[in-house]
Amino acid sequence: MARALIEDGDRIFLIGDDGEEFVAEVKAGKKFGTHLGAFLFDEIIGKPYGTSVKTSKGKTLYVIEPGYIDNVFHMNRRTQVVYPKDSSYILMKLDVFEGKRVIDVGAGSGTMSYLFAKAVGRSGRVYTYERREDFYNLAKENLTRWGVIDRVDMKLRDISDGVDEMNVDAFFLDVPYPWNYISVVWKSLKGGGRFCTVVPTTNQVQNVLEEMEKFPFVMVEVWESMFRQYKPVPERLRPFDRMVAHTAYMIFAIKVLRRDENENGRD
Repeated sequence: MARALIEDGDRIFLIGDDGEEFVAEVKAGKKFGTHLGAFLFDEIIGKPYGTSVKTSKGKTLYVIEPGYIDNVFHMNRRTQVVYPKDSSYILMKLDVFEGKRVIDVGAGSGTMSYLFAKAVGRSGRVYTYERREDFYNLAKENLTRWGVIDRVDMKLRDISDGVDEMNVDAFFLDVPYPWNYISVVWKSLKGGGRFCTVVPTTNQVQNVLEEMEKFPFVMVEVWESMFRQYKPVPERLRPFDRMVAHTAYMIFAIKVLRRDENENGRD
């Protein structure tokens, strides 16, 4: 739930008057320092979000409640993350919203589990699988810090032998060799359930598509997103000189039932 006033223990997003950004945890009686100077957290506790604070150097910091992108770009991570330009499209294509059940395999730093958990709300559930213990611990730490761990069931294991959940609404797969797990995906999804995997290279896309042809998926699509930011200067409006171009190929599909399953009413 969004907070109206800044409280002790809150995670805050700070924007300096020079455009620099910081994320911090409010700690009563403590000081927070940057190259713009320092300030006491007590100066902002009880004030509304959006307020500003003067540092010891006379500089201004604006205090904002952090959003998804702020948390992702200022988090503790040791893995490549799905960029917001891709993750937002994945969320829509998988049709994830309040009450849905979603499997996220390859938790990494926990960014997609975080996005799914925010979307499914308290009545939904996210099931996260990660085979590496160091990534599992990192994802758990981040999800706890972001306040959504109560919506996520975390499991430390490989899914070669399958997953525990059946008839889920959506399945997201972010692992090095996703074509090895297409049968697991298909079995776990409900009829009409939605699937996405991300890969960095075209030969991997081909491997995934070849494996998917063995199963009755429909609406099979391959996407790549391009996203360009502009400099917000009215008299000199132009794109930034650099952009994040290729990040990943996104492969989407929807599960349908085989003829015998449809006739027998099985999932």
